[in-house]
Amino acid sequence: MDKAERRMDKAERRLELLRAARDVFATKGYHAAKVDDIVARASVAKGTFYLYFPDKRSVFVELVDGLFSRLGSAILKVDVRADIEAQIKHNIRGIVAVLLDDPALTQLLLSFAPGLDPAFAAKIRSFYDGVKTLLRLSLDEGQRLGIVAEGDTSIFATFTIGALKEIFTESTDRGQAWPREQLVDQLFGLLQRGYLRIDHALEAPAEAPPKPAKRPRKRRPASA
Repeated sequence: MDKAERRMDKAERRLELLRAARDVFATKGYHAAKVDDIVARASVAKGTFYLYFPDKRSVFVELVDGLFSRLGSAILKVDVRADIEAQIKHNIRGIVAVLLDDPALTQLLLSFAPGLDPAFAAKIRSFYDGVKTLLRLSLDEGQRLGIVAEGDTSIFATFTIGALKEIFTESTDRGQAWPREQLVDQLFGLLQRGYLRIDHALEAPAEAPPKPAKRPRKRRPASA
């Protein structure tokens, strides 16, 4: 086995441990889960786990950071010169996909009980703070482009996250599953009736037509 194959093997083993930890956290809860449960789920020796992670909290941190990174990648900058509604729906669709494609971790983030573990709760709060900042910056840009109403974008972001949390709580915890496109359409409609101002989008400034080039003046021949 060459170095490249060994690197791939290690990356795959790390990914297997992350998946196993995610599933164990979702079924047992973070606090009841043990490293023994994770290695049993991954079918590896306990020593193998400690080659990749120092403890179960570090696994949880990596899972949460990975989910946040995927959410950030799902949100694309809106170009007001193109179809704005389609772009916003694309962003909503991306967020819905990230959260519903990883229901175990999404459920864990939505159903945690604060106070049991300060470090665990702090990581959850940092995740939501990061998502709120990500959304607020997008809304700030939307105000600059004229597609978001004037107002406190921090409050707008809190309102949006609250709506998403309730929807995904019902989807992952209560077994209420809606078709994804229905979710996208309903969320878009909710935002459109709220702070979206798509009809007021800034128009791209028209380019000024090029000025005709000046014809060089002919010199009169010098008199003898």
